[in-house]
Amino acid sequence: MDNRVFWLKVAIHLGQWFALLWLYLAMTQGALGADPLQGLSHFTGKAAFHSLLLTLLVSPLAKWCKQGWLIRTRRLLGLYCFAWAVLHLLIYLLLDLGLNWTLFGQEITARPYLVLGAFAWLLLLALALTSTQAMQRRLGRRWQQLHHWVYAIVLLVLVHFIWSQKSGWFEPLLYGGIVTLLLMARWHKLKRWWHKRGAVPSVSKSSK
Repeated sequence: MDNRVFWLKVAIHLGQWFALLWLYLAMTQGALGADPLQGLSHFTGKAAFHSLLLTLLVSPLAKWCKQGWLIRTRRLLGLYCFAWAVLHLLIYLLLDLGLNWTLFGQEITARPYLVLGAFAWLLLLALALTSTQAMQRRLGRRWQQLHHWVYAIVLLVLVHFIWSQKSGWFEPLLYGGIVTLLLMARWHKLKRWWHKRGAVPSVSKSSK
């Protein structure tokens, strides 16, 4: 492995585990505010969103800086995004709802942003399960088509975040601007993906 890739991956691991350690210490020291459960949910949700944005930043950064080796860190960032998303979901289902599925149904009906979050989570699950080199070889060209759904995921997460905000405009505006810039950097690729999106359903059939 290239030394640059190795040390950058080490930095990513350290950064992500430091965030988890900080969350643990904040929880045990009562530093998550008046509603610790909400603090846990917000932190894990934002950590997943930040990791997703970093994942999308890798390709344009590698292109602009002419450092192709950066692409080799993208999968790791994506997996950390999914790990934070799993924590985010577990906090909601276990700690917030207590696995009360009747209450979950009522929440889904009353809060449409949860539906968007659920769709984004399922898509992240699909990308995480097919992120290995073995799956990439097995799916071939369809692997790239499937993983282009990351663009839909970031939009779903953005709207999920905005709708879940109870007050304030700065953060939604900031995240909206970042997502817009990241997608504009891929405008031509997005146009091609949009025209070919009908090929994605065939992946699920062929991989059964």
